[in-house]
Amino acid sequence: MRYGVNLLNFGSGTTPESLVRQATDARDLGFEFAMISDHIAVTPDVHEVYPAPFYDQFVLAAHLAGRVPGLRLGTTITVIPYRHPLQTARLAANIDRLNDAGFILGAGVGWSAAEYEVLGVPFRERGAITDEYLAAIRAAWTEDPTSFRGTYVSYEGVRTAPAPATRPHLPVWVGGNSRAAQLRAARLGEGWHPFMPTADLLREALPRLADEAASAGRATPALVPRLQIRVGPRQDGADRPLGHGSVEQIRADLETLAALGATDVLLDTYPGSPGERADADEDRRVLELLMTSAS
Repeated sequence: MRYGVNLLNFGSGTTPESLVRQATDARDLGFEFAMISDHIAVTPDVHEVYPAPFYDQFVLAAHLAGRVPGLRLGTTITVIPYRHPLQTARLAANIDRLNDAGFILGAGVGWSAAEYEVLGVPFRERGAITDEYLAAIRAAWTEDPTSFRGTYVSYEGVRTAPAPATRPHLPVWVGGNSRAAQLRAARLGEGWHPFMPTADLLREALPRLADEAASAGRATPALVPRLQIRVGPRQDGADRPLGHGSVEQIRADLETLAALGATDVLLDTYPGSPGERADADEDRRVLELLMTSAS
């Protein structure tokens, strides 16, 4: 399995220098990729969990591409309805060209109704918009010029160069734990990117993912989960997210993921609230401990 780290691109004390340090630490610790979160409008509900300053994921990825060579970059996740699909396709393809190690587009629907309202995008239609936009994005990476006719976007003969360096197109990791997300991953993704999954969720979902992909005439998407890492006392119970508990449990979780066929695992040290966030040195210590045990 390949390991990646979630870069914390938000919150008090986050600066261009601290972000470069996070990425450099990840590369130096042996991580193969790093991913970045997405918010455009930091509404009160977003600020409560992911406080400003919030650095844009695509701008930050381009910044890091020139400063931390050898580290693959990606998004976890891009909220697909927030941007026109041609813009998202071009941003991702450009960064893939600028970063020798490549780029991964994590894709999802998001969760903040308030943010959707500020951006003027219908929250209740986010699933349908995401499906349509992903189809348009994938077409833009392989067609030049590209044309599309849909419910939410339509255009003719748009030039899309430069194409991604990664061929035939960039990998799309579809985020979300729901059945709708699994269906989206099966039909429109190269990877399924659940967040904080339990072992039972994965064992139940993987056969369904394979069946849905086969029905669509596609290869089964890879299992590429994102684990929230919370090291502490041993936890028991089927509802324990992978990545929570003692170091020994988390090591066993990584072995479980390998047995389930995971190809990539993203480790996320953010505990879910700014008040619980550790400092950069503690985050590095935890990541170093896990990478040492995984090697």
